Amino acid sequence: MSKMLSYLGLAMRAGKLVTGDEGVMGAIRSREAKLVILAVDASSNAQKKYKDKCASFNIKLIECFSRDELGSSIGKAERVVIAVNDSGFAQMILKCQVKPAEVE
Repeated sequence: MSKMLSYLGLAMRAGKLVTGDEGVMGAIRSREAKLVILAVDASSNAQKKYKDKCASFNIKLIECFSRDELGSSIGKAERVVIAVNDSGFAQMILKCQVKPAEVE
């Protein structure tokens, strides 16, 4: 899982991430977002909002890490939601989530 945080930092430095409520919503609506990462400690309101929006635009959403972990991985203050705007980074991050032994 720490590899995932490293990839988030790398994507941030490459300019392939959007953070913050308005930025992420804009990326989802414009279909620029390839992956949305939501903090596990996000409010139930935020969880519902992003799950519904990602489902309606058919964008993959994963819930992992705390808002502090997400923020520190990209060198910012705590972040509740992050959108990855690059399919290559999105694939790398998703591969970290599923271990090969779990796939059957």
